Amino acid sequence: MLRDQLQTPLAVALVLLALATWWHADFFGHELLAEVAIFAIFAMSLDLIVGYAGMVSLGHAAFLAVGAYATAAMTVFLGWPASLATLAAVLISAGAAALVGLFAVRLTGVFFIMITLAIGQMFYAYFFKSRPFGGDNGMSGITRPDLAAMGLDANDPVVFSAMMLLAAAVIYLLLRTVVRSPFGHMLVAIHQNESRLRSLGCPVRRFKLAAYVIAGTVGGLAGSLTAQHTGFISPDLAFWTVSGEVLIMVIVGGMGSLLGAAAGAALVILMRHQLSDENTWQLLGLPGVMSNYWQFVMGIFFVLVVLFAADGLYGRLSRLLQAARTNMAWRSRGDDPNVPR
Repeated sequence: MLRDQLQTPLAVALVLLALATWWHADFFGHELLAEVAIFAIFAMSLDLIVGYAGMVSLGHAAFLAVGAYATAAMTVFLGWPASLATLAAVLISAGAAALVGLFAVRLTGVFFIMITLAIGQMFYAYFFKSRPFGGDNGMSGITRPDLAAMGLDANDPVVFSAMMLLAAAVIYLLLRTVVRSPFGHMLVAIHQNESRLRSLGCPVRRFKLAAYVIAGTVGGLAGSLTAQHTGFISPDLAFWTVSGEVLIMVIVGGMGSLLGAAAGAALVILMRHQLSDENTWQLLGLPGVMSNYWQFVMGIFFVLVVLFAADGLYGRLSRLLQAARTNMAWRSRGDDPNVPR
């Protein structure tokens, strides 16, 4: 399908664009680039269960928080190096996802949405009341990896943003391998007709649990990287609005497309930063006070995407290119596809 054929060239284009941005970015630009890369990882993890397995979750931010808090515990309380703390955070996130998934994957539809939302809010409530982690005030002091042996300093935004871009590329390749494997094809089949697969004797719950654990593990990695990026954690990482925001990123980019999810994350984050900046509106000849209404403008954009690109921007682009290819094929035969035969 053309949708699949677009993956590689668009991935290369995004990589080249990211490298060009990294090369010319200033201090703030590198910080923003790191944030984009981290949320691209988070969005791709959610897309695995939403776009491929058909499990819409409103509690995915719980794993972002688990990864962040685990990293904080290992680095601040135990004094572990950030690299080892990241590995531990990923494993802890995988365990949390397995525990939650044992109950969640038994449900479907709105019931799955509600149980993930409830569990996510349980994590939020725990971190909000946790005194060792600072409660609602959060906690700071999370360190970044020590790259002195390589002659690099991870505290340098230039170095850290490059690390995050590399991590996003690696996660994309790994998840792409997963979705293109027989396991990934089974997830798509479950999404399309779960009842038929059950009737054929397929262990549907095992596949869904495995997908949920993989998504939670990658989400925990994004949480660990977030803690290292900001050096600060707070219960807000687990709040349901974070899950809703990353779900919007996936929908905008295009569900069932890892590349679309990553691009959707980049687009939403960049729009959020630009629309909340007074200078952006002044460059457009509009009063800077419009920056106070950036959420309203974002809402209008999301409505337009749903109305005119229901399958996301990546899906819309695929359909436009498919229509153009069909039109060219007809014309090469000497026919006009717009003229009734």
